[in-house]
Amino acid sequence: MSVGRQPANDALYRVVVERVYPKLDGGRYPVKRTVGEQLTVQADIFADGHDAIQAVVRFRKVSDKDWWEVPMLLLGNDRWAGTFRITEEVPYLYTVAAWIDRFGSWKHMLAKKLAARQALRSELLEGAALVEAAALRAGQNEKDWLRVQAEKLQDNSESEAVAAALDDRLQEVMLRYQRRDDRSEASPPLMVWVDRPRARFSAWYELFPRSAGTSAERSATFTEAEARLADIAGLGFDVIYLPPIHPIGQSNRKGKDNSLEAGPTDPGSPWAIGSNTGGHKAVHPELGTLGAFRRFVAHAREVGLEVALDIAFQCSPDHPYVREHPDWFYRRPDGSIHYAENPPKKYQDIYPLNFECEDWQALWQELLSVFLHWVEQGVRIFRVDNPHTKPFSFWEWVIREVHAIDPGVIFLSEAFTRPKRMANLAKLGFTQSYTYFTWRTTKQELAEYLTELTQGEQSEFFRPNFFTNTPDILPLGLQTGGPGAFKIRLVLAATLSSNYGIYSGFELCESEAVPGKEEYLHSEKYEIRSRNWRAPGNIRPLVSQVNALRREYRALQYTNNLLFCDIDSTEMLAYLKLDPANERHLLIVVTLHPFQSREATITVPLDRLGLRRHDSLNLWDRLSDQTFLWHGPHNYVRLDPMLPAHIMEVTR
Repeated sequence: MSVGRQPANDALYRVVVERVYPKLDGGRYPVKRTVGEQLTVQADIFADGHDAIQAVVRFRKVSDKDWWEVPMLLLGNDRWAGTFRITEEVPYLYTVAAWIDRFGSWKHMLAKKLAARQALRSELLEGAALVEAAALRAGQNEKDWLRVQAEKLQDNSESEAVAAALDDRLQEVMLRYQRRDDRSEASPPLMVWVDRPRARFSAWYELFPRSAGTSAERSATFTEAEARLADIAGLGFDVIYLPPIHPIGQSNRKGKDNSLEAGPTDPGSPWAIGSNTGGHKAVHPELGTLGAFRRFVAHAREVGLEVALDIAFQCSPDHPYVREHPDWFYRRPDGSIHYAENPPKKYQDIYPLNFECEDWQALWQELLSVFLHWVEQGVRIFRVDNPHTKPFSFWEWVIREVHAIDPGVIFLSEAFTRPKRMANLAKLGFTQSYTYFTWRTTKQELAEYLTELTQGEQSEFFRPNFFTNTPDILPLGLQTGGPGAFKIRLVLAATLSSNYGIYSGFELCESEAVPGKEEYLHSEKYEIRSRNWRAPGNIRPLVSQVNALRREYRALQYTNNLLFCDIDSTEMLAYLKLDPANERHLLIVVTLHPFQSREATITVPLDRLGLRRHDSLNLWDRLSDQTFLWHGPHNYVRLDPMLPAHIMEVTR
């Protein structure tokens, strides 16, 4: 009878490791964390027979050679989990390893025989042999200690030997030094991309610098705009976001309210980039010089603000690229260049770039140099305009190249598009993303959307940034809801997401819209505005108060620590924000009605707070400075639009 080939050296294995999580697209993309966060890794792990298993999460910085390990615990049904903490702002690798726990299996069998009052001599000798073998792999101090334990197992009385066998320290040391030659390991290792903390926690304020002066008749300069910075920082914001600051084209310039004809003093849209004075690396002459911009960035840093700059890869017909590289644009059969369109909208003042032109490599290199130019000026945050209209491969490449120079650069994706597109942009490198929050207004819509964002695979790589409004979007609820609506949306954005933003004028409750549209009348995109920042009816005190609480409470500095509570009203939302350190949890209740009071009974999941069903809750509302004593899980709440929310610290 013929005999098969000799089994390969690696043919013998007993432990199976599969379904490792998180693992994005088979390991194609990294998951994301910031310094100080934890990563919990799960896997299905099982073996043949009845032997015990040990499993660990192995992790290291990409630049290191040695691996660290943390033990995994059995969750049930062969699902295991282990957690490690990210301590440095560098990429990490992680994997899962598991092996037969021969000492644990032996110890389990010893305990069963002990309970059955069976003879233990043979078992104790087997245990001694396992301990002796582990001693050969241990360091000198533990080597000697293990040999003493082996002697106890074989030379002492049975009761003393059993006591030595069941010693917790012996179990701990044996976990480190017992055999692992049958180890199974998930392959290949997976990556964690680690961002700086600003990627996880930020409050953005969008400002048109040309409107930062005292007159609507002329553009303010960067020097004048510096005067606004201390006030914005005083409101508690930490990112000041500027729309494009470059020269604006004259050809097909849009007039007020997006009219096709501009008057002689109309400034044009900042997104129509480029003129005879420069393109994407230049500063609009009316704003000042490049040196003035650098001073603006430095002054912002002094008051606690970081400048985010808009990057819009599109060109006015007057952009130098059009003259110097006409092949970088889409051409019609008659030789003319396509302007941008999103029917029925037309953007006659903008030419889109052709990322697939014959000279695409030179184009891509030039656009990379735009990012690097502004990094040299001190900008480390970019809000990218409409990235979903450019190739995914371009963004993956350019973000990687920028991070090779400065891994701390943050990219915010302004992609109001289909969910899978938004998710893919996040996977391939964008740090944060705009979201559908602007249009999620009902209790059901908010709960469903936040559950989607904070649970499951998407939470491992997609960081939402909740903007309440933008220069393009004045939501219907803000048009008709009065100050109550602005307060409600502020609290929701700032407490549901750890990254949120407002566009200037929100704090003044500006709500004048183009009839029938979600657009501002007298849009600042097409004209210079001058505002009274202390105008009656403003909600500046609430903005400042909410931002101060975000800085005080760690629970508000994360997004995925959200847990909704049952509340018996369709117009009230209640949720817990759990402190990662399990110290200062918050219970937040918000009414969704901007005009009338609402009341309801809320059910708090006390077990998630470490409390029993009949325990009491001491609550301190940080908005009203009131205190409440609640008994058990079911309690009454009432809110009105004057102060439409409770942000309550839970004390025990």
